Amino acid sequence: MTEVVIEITGLTKSFGQLEVLRGIDLTVTRGQVVCVIGPSGSGKSTLLRCVNLLEEPNSGSVVVNGVELNDPDADIDAARTRIGMVFQSFNLFAHQNVLNNLTLAQRKVLKRDRAKAQEVALANLERVGLSEKVNAMPGELSGGQQQRAAIARALSMDPDVMLFDEPTSALDPELVGEVLSVMRQLATEGMTMLVVTHEMQFAREVADTVLFMDAGVVVEQGPATQVIGNPRQERTKSFLHRVLNPVHVDEK
Repeated sequence: MTEVVIEITGLTKSFGQLEVLRGIDLTVTRGQVVCVIGPSGSGKSTLLRCVNLLEEPNSGSVVVNGVELNDPDADIDAARTRIGMVFQSFNLFAHQNVLNNLTLAQRKVLKRDRAKAQEVALANLERVGLSEKVNAMPGELSGGQQQRAAIARALSMDPDVMLFDEPTSALDPELVGEVLSVMRQLATEGMTMLVVTHEMQFAREVADTVLFMDAGVVVEQGPATQVIGNPRQERTKSFLHRVLNPVHVDEK
C-alpha cells in the first residue's frame, strides 16, 4: 500500500487582507517528487513554509508522517526533525566551517555524539560531491557549493521528506546544474521531495506530479507530461508559453 507522507487539506493562509492560499489540497506519497510551478506571488513558497509550520495556516490541516502539525497538541519540534528544508539563500553559519555546519544540529537536536555526527556529515558531503571542502568556510565556496552544503546539512538529519524552496534562484546560471544534479540523484535514491522551482526542464524530467499554482489556488495538477507537456488550462498554457519562450530581440 502506498504510504502518504504529506497530506494537505483545505489549506488557507492570509497576510492581513491578502489571501495567499485559498483552499489547497495536496497528497505526497513515499518516494514521490512533486514540483510546484507558477508565477511569482502565486503562493508557492508560502505553501512550502506551511508544511513545516514556518507559516501557520489560517485553516485546513497539514499532516506529515501521520502528525497533524497544526494540532495544538502536536510536537512541532519533533516533527520538524524529519522534514529537511533547503531555502533560496543557503543559510549556512558564516563563522563555522562546512563540517561544523553539518554537525551542529545533529548534536544539538538529535543528540548524536561528535564522532557519529561527523561520520554522517562526511557521508553526506561525499553524496553531494563536497568531500574536499570539509574544512572550508562558507565564504570560500561558490554559490552552488554553498547550496550543495545546505542540502547535505538537511540530509544529515535523516529526513523523511525534503522541501526545496526555489533552491537555484539565487545562483548564477552556470552553477544551477550542479545543484539540480544532486536533486536528481536524491530523486533516483527514492527521497520524497516537494520542490518549488522555476526550472521547467528539471520538473519535466524528475517530477512524478506537477502542481501549477496561480493566485493562491491549484489551477492544474498531474503528471509532468500532461501539465508541462500538454496543459489543459488556459492559464497554465499562457504561463508556460512565457516561461519556455522568453522574448528576445532578433538581430538585424
